[in-house]
Amino acid sequence: MKISAEDIVNRAKALYEARAARDPIAPFTDADPTLGMEDGYAIQRELVAMLAADGDRVVGYKAGLTSAPMQNMFGVDTPDYGPVLASTVHPCGASVSRDDFISPKVEAEIVFRLGAPLKGPGVTVREARGAIAEVMAGLEIVDSRIEHWRIRLADTIADLASNGAVVLAPPVTPAADCDFRLIGMAFSHNGECVATGAGAAALGDPVAVVAWLANVLGEHGVTLGAGQLVMTGALHAAVSMDSGDTFIAEFDRLGAVTMRVDGTRVAG
Repeated sequence: MKISAEDIVNRAKALYEARAARDPIAPFTDADPTLGMEDGYAIQRELVAMLAADGDRVVGYKAGLTSAPMQNMFGVDTPDYGPVLASTVHPCGASVSRDDFISPKVEAEIVFRLGAPLKGPGVTVREARGAIAEVMAGLEIVDSRIEHWRIRLADTIADLASNGAVVLAPPVTPAADCDFRLIGMAFSHNGECVATGAGAAALGDPVAVVAWLANVLGEHGVTLGAGQLVMTGALHAAVSMDSGDTFIAEFDRLGAVTMRVDGTRVAG
């Protein structure tokens, strides 16, 4: 990590204010292209502390960059992660406001809730599978407080891995023999199927995402707790979101998750 404690606070504050005002900021990497992953996580931790001071709380974590094409785009060979905040979790069928976001897009993914804690490093996929209590169909709203999505790796990590919100279907208790890699999904936007995917798109196996996350967090002394959510990554390319839109993702074994968008339509 190369940035100073003062820079960490100042950049976290800039993101905090951008979130509050819905007014994006220039990428940090414009001013300093050498910023890296650890710099991004340092800013992220400071931003989370600011949001927690406002009364929000971390109820889980999301993994991003879990597909090979996305990793290639950012020139990395590992996913990234960010917190899931209680204020951003919505039930199936929710109406969310376009006005709450800057430049939102929607992705469908598999979401787990843990029934037992996982503390890395050294967590195996088998151990991660044993800790999963429930699985849900999810719609993630990704959003960027960085203008025009001009993000490099440090920018998106600092910005809570571009996390905006999540809509969750009712939970399902997975069968012991459920292979999450093979769960198929069809994603519809305003009644038209615009994407399909399967669980294997997330790091080859969504359960491997849980193990990876537990191990990375464990390196920083953080335990994935019982009851926490793990969002395992998009199964398809994100689709832009605007007022009046309806999104539905239909999953094998998990059922469907739906969301409607209210608020002000963005011109163009």
